[in-house]
Amino acid sequence: MPQLYQGSAQQFNVVCKSDVMVPMRDGTQLATDLYLPALDGKPVLGRFPVILERTPYDKAAAGNVTNGRYFARRGYVCAVQDVRGRFGSEGTWYPFAQEAPDGYATVEWLAAQEWCDGKVGTMGGSYCGSDQSALATLNPPHLATMIVAVGASSYYHCSMRQNGALELRFIIYAFRMAITSKEALADPNLQAAARQAFDRIGEWISLGPLRASTSPLQLLPSYERWALDILTHGEYDDYWKQRGYAISQYYEQHADVPTLYIGGWYDSYARATCENFIALRRIKKSPQALLMGPWTHGGWGVTYAGDLDFGVQSHIDYNDLRLAWFDRYLKGFRSEAADWSPVRIFVMGAGNDARNYGGRIDRGGHWRDEDDYPLSRAKPAPYYLHGDGQLLPHAPAEAASPSVFTFDPSNPVPTVGGSISAADPLMQPGGFDQRGRADFFGCKDGLPLNARNDVLSFQTPPFERDTEITGPVEVILHASSSAQDTDFTAKLIEVIPASVDDTAGLAINLTDSIIRTRYRNGWDKTELLEPGKIYELRFQLYPTSVVVKAGHRLRVDISSSNFPRFDVNPNTGGPLGLERRVQKADQSIHHDAEHPSRLLLPVVGGG
Repeated sequence: MPQLYQGSAQQFNVVCKSDVMVPMRDGTQLATDLYLPALDGKPVLGRFPVILERTPYDKAAAGNVTNGRYFARRGYVCAVQDVRGRFGSEGTWYPFAQEAPDGYATVEWLAAQEWCDGKVGTMGGSYCGSDQSALATLNPPHLATMIVAVGASSYYHCSMRQNGALELRFIIYAFRMAITSKEALADPNLQAAARQAFDRIGEWISLGPLRASTSPLQLLPSYERWALDILTHGEYDDYWKQRGYAISQYYEQHADVPTLYIGGWYDSYARATCENFIALRRIKKSPQALLMGPWTHGGWGVTYAGDLDFGVQSHIDYNDLRLAWFDRYLKGFRSEAADWSPVRIFVMGAGNDARNYGGRIDRGGHWRDEDDYPLSRAKPAPYYLHGDGQLLPHAPAEAASPSVFTFDPSNPVPTVGGSISAADPLMQPGGFDQRGRADFFGCKDGLPLNARNDVLSFQTPPFERDTEITGPVEVILHASSSAQDTDFTAKLIEVIPASVDDTAGLAINLTDSIIRTRYRNGWDKTELLEPGKIYELRFQLYPTSVVVKAGHRLRVDISSSNFPRFDVNPNTGGPLGLERRVQKADQSIHHDAEHPSRLLLPVVGGG
């Protein structure tokens, strides 16, 4: 996809009508800023396509003002709205719950205005990407196109929860958002209390499950209720099937409009972005496009992800790209978007792995157009765990003792990078050498993470030739535990040989995930383990795209925690989000002829 598109001429000035109150179906009114094309200080008479963004982060924030003016100058009306219960809008904020009906009502209200030509497009990322998909499940008649950046497909399966475990960044998020709640903005004392709580977020997270009326969130009942709900709804029940949480439940009802999905390999919504594209391209007639860069959450304007740098070719001009799309599908122009391939991915790797002037690792990479995703030529290649610590393309041929470790919930493995968002100051997203650092929460030393006794490593020999891996990675573990319920984690790592800059070599995280064993047979039911019994556990890591260079190795690290990325399993089998007790668990990973634990790597060209 192009990096620069001139598009609609900048032929207008801009008039902003602030705090226009848009009525919802239940009478609640949502504050909306309207950026209108203008000349001589007055709105231009006529009808224009409308671009809508709905946000919980303040419609009057500098970035929203910039975007509104950018599109209005080019002949669009741009509407930026505070979602229900945030900033200027009425009502109570309970994340995502009302975004489908409120979004529908807003699209149709905009379409009915005298300055609208009947076409409404939507844009935005993260929450503002997810709320687009939510409203699209109600299929508003005047919705014409969407640009969904880093948004959800199912908050249970791969956003708030992941294979049953809770992503603690959303508890961090609740504390952060409390600072700018309507109540806190109106009460300096309440806001000071919220700030103080967030300043100690590491302590709150480390205490274990949040309990009702024990934290400053109790001063904001809807915020506390939401945090407790996502903590305690462990099963995939009706709570998670709401339209605002489970876009994937409503794909058949989803609007059939041209949609561009934008994501990053190191983004917390990488899997969701790909899933939305895959599903909707199969069942909708309108063009669906996918753009996946090497980015962290919203990081398309920079060249790095964590400690990795991918070069100047890796970033995009976000507004110019969106203009090309909207010019094509709202104005009908023959913009560059008409010639884009359905899929464009950034394949990471092929850099020299030296440190650049900023201290980051030169990973390099290149863009490539594809007809579809996942790639039909990316074949799942099995790599088997062996008892001697090797990761090999052939299965173990005979019996072998399992690899064992003890998981202590009071001493979890610290999070070092990954597909994370909205988790500062406790976590940083992206790729990092997998060793402790003083600026990473929970790290007690600077040693490699796999030096811990509760981390098992399995590593390939050096690759003989450059090998591309593009797509989701599946893990099949044969595991047993002394506990009735526990977790297992898997992290795929590229091992880079020693160099002048990094004399110990590097171990760079590519992708990872976790599975909560009580949900091994279905996300909607709890089935506890029989201690000591061997179970097959299958789960998917987030997708990636990387060239593993000749001489490099791949490694998978297996453990039972990744904190504070995920909540720590207490190993008791007690109720999730309520259990106060913890116990150690003796874990075994089996890797013999009868129990072939393995990875399925999407190797392009078949290996």
